[in-house]
Amino acid sequence: MTDFDEKRRLAALQALNVLDTPEEPAFERITDLAVLVLGIDTVPISLLDEDRQWFKSRRGLVDCAETPREWAFCNHTVRKQAFFEVLDPEADPRFATNPLVLEGPRVRYYAGAPVTMPGGEAVGTLCLLDNQPRPGLDQRERQILAALAELVARELELRQTLRQALSLVSLAR
Repeated sequence: MTDFDEKRRLAALQALNVLDTPEEPAFERITDLAVLVLGIDTVPISLLDEDRQWFKSRRGLVDCAETPREWAFCNHTVRKQAFFEVLDPEADPRFATNPLVLEGPRVRYYAGAPVTMPGGEAVGTLCLLDNQPRPGLDQRERQILAALAELVARELELRQTLRQALSLVSLAR
C-alpha cells in the first residue's frame, strides 16, 4: 500500500470505533463457525492500527489481546489486500525470527483473508493459526475463509451504522 492508502485505511479503521471494545457475540459466532467448518482451533479477528495488531475475537488465543504490528502476519495480508498463507513460518526467512514463531503461541501455520470495508480499505483479517505446519488451504477452504471475512466486515459496518443511528436518535431528543 502507498502512504496515502495506509492513511485512508487507518481512517476507515478509526471511524469504526471498535478498537479496545469488549468481545461481541456476533464476532465470536464467526470465529466459532470458522473453527467448526475449517477444522482449526485458533481463529482470531485481527484489526491493525498504526502500531499494533488488536484482536476483536481471539478464538484459541489465550492471554494475547494484541501484539506489536511488526510481529503481525496479518500485516502482510492487509498490505496485499488479498489472501495470504504461510505453510511453515519457522522455515520461512520472513518469519523465522518472529517472536510469535519463537515464543507463544509458536505459530507454525498462518492463513489470512482481509476484512475489507465497502470503500476498499482492508482494516484487518480473519486468520487461521496452528502450532504445526499444515498443507495449504484448498480453493473451497479459501472461499469459506473469504466469505467469513466478508461477514466480519459486514458486522463492523452494521455496528458502525447502528452506533451512528443511536447517536442521531440521542441528538434528536
